[in-house]
Amino acid sequence: MNRIGLPQVTPGDRTTHVFPGTDVTVESLPKVSLHDHLDGGLRPSTVVELAAAGGIEIPSATAEELNEWVRSNADSGNLVDYLATFAVTLSVMQTADNLERVAREFVDDLIADGVVYAEIRWAPELHLEQGLDMRGAIDAVQRGIDSAVEGGRASGRSTQAFQLLCAMRQNDRADEVADLAIEYRGRGVVGFDIAGPEAGFPVSRLASAFAKLDAAWVPRTIHAGEADGLESIEGALLDGRALRLGHGVRITDDLSIEESEGASHITLGPLAEWARDRRIALEICPTSNVHTNAFDRFGSTIDDHPFDMLYQLGFAVTVNTDNRLMSGTSLSREIANLAQTFGYDLDDVLQWQLNAVNAAFIASDERDTLSDFLMSAYTS
Repeated sequence: MNRIGLPQVTPGDRTTHVFPGTDVTVESLPKVSLHDHLDGGLRPSTVVELAAAGGIEIPSATAEELNEWVRSNADSGNLVDYLATFAVTLSVMQTADNLERVAREFVDDLIADGVVYAEIRWAPELHLEQGLDMRGAIDAVQRGIDSAVEGGRASGRSTQAFQLLCAMRQNDRADEVADLAIEYRGRGVVGFDIAGPEAGFPVSRLASAFAKLDAAWVPRTIHAGEADGLESIEGALLDGRALRLGHGVRITDDLSIEESEGASHITLGPLAEWARDRRIALEICPTSNVHTNAFDRFGSTIDDHPFDMLYQLGFAVTVNTDNRLMSGTSLSREIANLAQTFGYDLDDVLQWQLNAVNAAFIASDERDTLSDFLMSAYTS
């Protein structure tokens, strides 16, 4: 097995992953996606086409070459190279028409992959270089989502898809984005997130934005425990009142592991115990975590990922893609990869989906309906 496990896939491709030991395709299973970035899930062919139409210079002339360039940079171990891939995708996401198309194709690909509920995160502040304002950008993305959902429904595939608005923690626009999350709640937006560099940019510096969200009872997830450790996670939970942790994989920094007579004995620290016992969902993105060395305490391959440890310890783990283009993945591939690596069965997959539903930013009766649907689909 290579470092990331199963062969990579490309947004826009229609794939088939047979679940180990069964004749069931993972694509046919209904799934829930909580952590998937809009600017990380473009089809390479769309990037090339939009760049050509807009006179935008990109590193490669064909979709195949661009796809290879993106994957190489994403897995380079160099943050500068990794971030360069987003500069390319963002360059073609600066007009209303382009944003609408990208959002439509993004959801089309989720529907084809069997996703029945999705929260799509993106940062409106990164799409203003050609005259759009943030409201115009949000409206364009919503039109694309609505078009794809309607198209899926017409073909007999019902999917719910919503927006999570991100503020970039290194910038100074979090209050504006919080205002927009409040304004658009119930109009396609279900929550708020902060993204960008964790180290050096604590949640506490955005206190005024979170106070606004608190007053309006807007739920939030926060990127924490990916590129920084327990201090970042603590800030997300205490200063940001996060209900979920974006990635959160470095909650393992609060685990004491002792080996004795061939067995591992694990003790949870107070922060890990708090997160586990209160069912704070961990939005784990296995392939992305390999690419970003998010769990180097344990190793550098998918086999070393602490996902199984966290799952066995009772954390509310969920499975996600992060950036489907950069990581060459899909939700079906991530699930098949984990099953092949750790020997999971379909009951495990169902549990991850129920964890995700329980953490979704929708009303409790809607969560109950979705949970019932999933249980019926996985047990029939």
